Amino acid sequence: MTVEPSRSDDKTPREGGVEPRPRLVLLTGMSGAGKSTVLKVLEDMGYEAVDNLPLALLGNILPASATPGDALAIDIDVRSRDFTVEAFETALAPLRARDDLDMRLVFVDCDDEVLRRRYTETRRRHPLADDRPVIDGIRHERALITRLREHAGTVIDTTGFSVVDLRRLVAAGFALDDRPGLRVFVTSFSYREGMPREADLVFDVRFLANPHYDPRLRPLSGLDTAVGEHIAADPAFAPFVGSLERMLVPLLPRFESEGKSYLTIAVGCTGGRHRSVFVAERLARLLEEHGQRVAVRHRDLDRGSR
Repeated sequence: MTVEPSRSDDKTPREGGVEPRPRLVLLTGMSGAGKSTVLKVLEDMGYEAVDNLPLALLGNILPASATPGDALAIDIDVRSRDFTVEAFETALAPLRARDDLDMRLVFVDCDDEVLRRRYTETRRRHPLADDRPVIDGIRHERALITRLREHAGTVIDTTGFSVVDLRRLVAAGFALDDRPGLRVFVTSFSYREGMPREADLVFDVRFLANPHYDPRLRPLSGLDTAVGEHIAADPAFAPFVGSLERMLVPLLPRFESEGKSYLTIAVGCTGGRHRSVFVAERLARLLEEHGQRVAVRHRDLDRGSR
């Protein structure tokens, strides 16, 4: 999870003396996209978890007397009684206006075809499909709630995620003892498998020397020292990494000042095994040296050979 940070009005506390506030994570999104998994991980992390809350109860579930240590995660979606986008937004408005509350609206999404396959494989019934094909229910739901995606502070797109990846992402991004501020996710990927849907910044490193063409290095990955040395020996490598550092170090605080809690940086090569993995690791270390909190994921490491 990686995460796709969208335009956010989530009032996350920042550095500089701001007192901690009760935390409320509101989950919504596409049925079958993984909201139940996200909710369970949050519960395991110490949040009080409520699934399928009726909208009429939302305004009263976190009283004004809540203490800074309180943390609540609520899933509200098309299954919820009296759910409409308009009613959801109306119920949300008073919570957004509370300065004493750290509220985060999270939209969990997934590609329609992947959702259809999940429903087909599990033989579950889509809540809006009735007696029609699953894909009709998926399309109907997307048409109903797409506006919520645009207003969410955080979008988690689970299309290319395993359950383990999703759990790791949520644990990294919503820890209760985490300090406030921007969280950076760096992911390597293979262009053959498509660009990560959640990426905010994408860097193509296919111009670097390719270890695939060295028989000794081909079975290894960008995590191996020999592969790293091969790539770093390319005369283009050092200037490229230097330019990334000079660009990103002053840029990341600007993202944070605009209210972003998460930023995903994607690094791609042909097979997602050598060059992108090595550069992603190097980039993560550089950002950590500049005080950033960074998590790394190698999406296609076990798939690619180039």
